Amino acid sequence: MKQRTKTLGFSLVELVIVIVIIGVIAAIAVPRISRGAAGAGAAGLRGDIYVLRNAIDLYAAEHNGVYPAVLTFSDQLTLYTDDIGGTNATKDATHIYGPYLVAVPALKVGAGANNGKGKSAVGAVAASATGWIYIVGTGKITANSGTATDDSGDLFTTY
Repeated sequence: MKQRTKTLGFSLVELVIVIVIIGVIAAIAVPRISRGAAGAGAAGLRGDIYVLRNAIDLYAAEHNGVYPAVLTFSDQLTLYTDDIGGTNATKDATHIYGPYLVAVPALKVGAGANNGKGKSAVGAVAASATGWIYIVGTGKITANSGTATDDSGDLFTTY
């Protein structure tokens, strides 16, 4: 007499139940994940503006209230500087201040995001190729994000 062996496996009903459970979990998780990603750009922008403003303020404090110039903004914040804002890649007897940043962060949101090159430019007026809008006389810096808004409807330029 031939002995029957029992085949091991899942029945169709068991597989359908598992697929339904996975579908329910995905339906709950996906919207939560996408909401978190949407707020990431705004949170990153807030952090970058905070860091930039602190660096600009520290520069001005060490340079007798004079803010970095627009044309040399990036160099003056990322290299060593002397009393009048001249830059040098290495610290020496006259270039004793800074650096205040490792790099000027790329704008993460809006029309000027990433400046198309993965890094930001700084300009005195809004321009499509400029990531940040910087006012020399006041040291104020804002995002050149056009009319882009965060999840609350606030313009990124108001951060």
